[in-house]
Amino acid sequence: MEGRQSQRRKLTTFWAGPAPLDPLSHRTSITRMTNTTKDGKFQATRRAVIRATGSAVPANILDNAALERMVDTTDEWITTRTGIKQRRIISEGESTATLALQAARQALDRADLTGADLDTIICATISPEMVFPSTACFVQNGLGNHHCCAFDLAAACSGYTYGIATASAMIQTGQIRTALVLGAETLSTLTDYTDRASCILFGDGAGAVLLAAEDNSTRGVLYSSLHADGSGWDTLCCQAYGSRHPAGKPLDDPSKIYMWIRGRETYQLAVRRIVEMVEETYQQCGIGNDDIALIVPHQMNARIIESVVKRLNLPPEKMFVNIDKYGNTSAASIALALDEALTGNHLQAGDLIILVAFGAGLTWAVNLIRL
Repeated sequence: MEGRQSQRRKLTTFWAGPAPLDPLSHRTSITRMTNTTKDGKFQATRRAVIRATGSAVPANILDNAALERMVDTTDEWITTRTGIKQRRIISEGESTATLALQAARQALDRADLTGADLDTIICATISPEMVFPSTACFVQNGLGNHHCCAFDLAAACSGYTYGIATASAMIQTGQIRTALVLGAETLSTLTDYTDRASCILFGDGAGAVLLAAEDNSTRGVLYSSLHADGSGWDTLCCQAYGSRHPAGKPLDDPSKIYMWIRGRETYQLAVRRIVEMVEETYQQCGIGNDDIALIVPHQMNARIIESVVKRLNLPPEKMFVNIDKYGNTSAASIALALDEALTGNHLQAGDLIILVAFGAGLTWAVNLIRL
């Protein structure tokens, strides 16, 4: 038992060691991440391998009891409909960049690297430090790196999966060798705390994953598929202050400064798209529920996740859920969940995992990763 625990703890640092050829087949993906040998095994090639993860959340906890004193709601009502018991909220002096920087430093420390070792920093966020410059640039400066590529990626709840696919493609093509992908949000700054339907959902936090090139590898990011449908933009949105509703022009509706969500429509779309993404991955890669160690979904709503489990006929223990502790943290949610799954000994080297998300845009995406 001790040997197995030691192997699992190693995942939070280098997760190094040879991996055998994967017996799973792979055909095509939108991002065309891999090729296969004639016998259907994953071909050894340069891949983006997870070296370490990190996370950071504010100390300030907003639980359901506190929300009962703010709006007309109850702990039972919130828990039954969302599965959320508490969420983390930033305090004075905290921001999206400070949380992202903490998560980044933790990941780098676990990999025994420094900020100077990074070739690229991608920060997925819809609650950036400023309109510009990017939050990634603030993180880069905080890490003492003054040369690498740094940019933000706005794909809402799918941002972290989009970011992993982007960094992986850059690594596979030889543009870079080391990338830091962040999911960081302070959604409390966009939340209307007089709206009981939405204020119960959102929280703040950040997570990081350090991806590094590994040549002749059969592990790492094996498959990614990214999608969007802009016709559904008003299903989940925050309309101010962009060029459509600029800061210098009075809003026709003051509530446009806050996030807005069509709950029932979002629920139905999220379940359908997440199931589609998992099933697409299974079909394209020739795998099934038995091959997957864990699915780490965007933590939008526990009821959505339960519906996905039923639709996939998936054993519940193969679906990771931590929304009860953090609420919906958009691009940070999978980042936080992945770090908790790895550091909490839920996974071991060689495990095959799926990261899957649905969010505003509309956007939806999936990553298949061999640890």
